[in-house]
Amino acid sequence: MTSKIRRFTHRAAFAAMAMSVLGLSACHHADAPTKIGFLVKMPEQAWFINEEKAATELGKKEGFSVVSIGTPDGEKVLAAIDNLGAQGAQGFVICPPDVRLGPAIRARAKQYDMKFVTVDDRLVDGSGKPLDGVPHLGMSSFKIGNQVGQAIADEMKKRGWKPEEVGALRITDDQLPTAKQRTDGATETLLASGFKKENIFDAPQRTTDDEGGFNAASPVLAQHPDIKKWVIYALNEETVLGAVRATEQLHIPAEDVVGVGINGAGEAFAEFQKKEATGFYGTIAVSSTHHGRDSAQNLVDWIRTGKEPPADTQTAGALMTRDNWQKVRADLGI
Repeated sequence: MTSKIRRFTHRAAFAAMAMSVLGLSACHHADAPTKIGFLVKMPEQAWFINEEKAATELGKKEGFSVVSIGTPDGEKVLAAIDNLGAQGAQGFVICPPDVRLGPAIRARAKQYDMKFVTVDDRLVDGSGKPLDGVPHLGMSSFKIGNQVGQAIADEMKKRGWKPEEVGALRITDDQLPTAKQRTDGATETLLASGFKKENIFDAPQRTTDDEGGFNAASPVLAQHPDIKKWVIYALNEETVLGAVRATEQLHIPAEDVVGVGINGAGEAFAEFQKKEATGFYGTIAVSSTHHGRDSAQNLVDWIRTGKEPPADTQTAGALMTRDNWQKVRADLGI
């Protein structure tokens, strides 16, 4: 046997061994217990805590494990995917910190052959369109906003407020599509109810928590001391609650404020249980429990059966107030 033939034979044998090892690895991966990641942009917020908890509890019942990782920025998102890949996870659910990370997230997931779905905020491609091939579960942001606007309009009418005497704080982040859609929906409904366009004041927010709402609202309220009655709406209830705290600091009476948020989580419940009513009138409650459970179920079914979930699933909301919050909470399983 010539040396050239021997080298060829050795290479062929090595290749066969490598293919055998890869085949065993693939079989082992296929037979491995199902493991998924649950990545959220603000892990300290009650909404995301509830989502993660629901996914983990479902995993205990359905025989899969959930690795929860906070991913407040793009760098941490990619590091989390690497982490999951090293652990042998087959996929992940993600609420991204920036929807424009879509192409980067998809490329990194592909490296590890992981499936993924989005929850709450939907990823977009380079042109700003929803990322193809990534199933999403969320709310109809514009319609949820419509519900916020309607709740405010109904309460104004109930209190006998004249639209020309009322100011509206629209707290939003126009770079976040979900935020803009929600506040645009609320604005549309308010204007349709007779609210004065010139009395709607924008308050750009940097963060979507209580502090962000407080910091956004305070200067706008201070600039308009002539307005005695205010309505407040935003991306979520944390932001609205922060703005309500700003009205309290400026000694605006609670009965002259109508704040309506979105979500239906722990901070809203605490507000409703206060002895005296505050300017936080209500919230459009959507079940974070359902979002966490259903998004995880969709992903695991996709991993196990190969059946891709629907491209876009939208959930509805219900108005939760101080008077009905316990019933709504029970009805939505929050």
